[in-house]
Amino acid sequence: MFGLDMSFLNWDIISKFVIKGFIFSVELTVIATIGGILLGTLLALMRLSGTKVLTIPATFYVNGMRSVPLVMVILWFYLLMPAAFFDMIPGGANNRSEISAIITFIAFEAAYFSEIMRAGIQSISRGQVNAGRALGMTYAQNMRLIVLPQAFRNMVPILLTQTIILFQDTSLVYAIGAYDLLKGLTTAGKIYGRPEEAYLLAAVVYFVICFGLSYVVKKLQNKIAIIR
Repeated sequence: MFGLDMSFLNWDIISKFVIKGFIFSVELTVIATIGGILLGTLLALMRLSGTKVLTIPATFYVNGMRSVPLVMVILWFYLLMPAAFFDMIPGGANNRSEISAIITFIAFEAAYFSEIMRAGIQSISRGQVNAGRALGMTYAQNMRLIVLPQAFRNMVPILLTQTIILFQDTSLVYAIGAYDLLKGLTTAGKIYGRPEEAYLLAAVVYFVICFGLSYVVKKLQNKIAIIR
């Protein structure tokens, strides 16, 4: 009806072009999520420390990152970072786009995960913190044993939702030539003269994956609410 032809997409094409890109998109999502949560938690603790030396730079970093489009950060890091930096990383010279994407996503997503973790930490009642102090716990012990485990559990649905958004954003690494899911599909489409079908298929794949994951997160959120 619309002149679309998906016949070019067969297992040979999928195995040659699509799977490689899909694997990198998943790897980038997982690494950026783990790294972003770790760095984001550190930034959240710095902002809540009450010490200006820690609070001011952390606040500046978070607000600065959240004020700039991700695609600009991706391009800035890729174009402005000296080649010598990538040469210091094992395999970095041959995988500059991929390494650049991983570092950029961790740095950028940390700002968003930071706000999520900060809200989670602030959601823990003051009484529990005081109880920890009464038991002789230090600030670090209080955070590690009482506050952070509960904050993380409370924020799991939101953290997963942000991860889904992160997966969608991985398509932006196409701007620096990194071989992600979108790059794999569009490369196959261009080679076989079906770019429109490739972009349409990419949209469908992202929709199915993200919609499915959103459904799982919703179910998890309901289960956590029941447990509470």
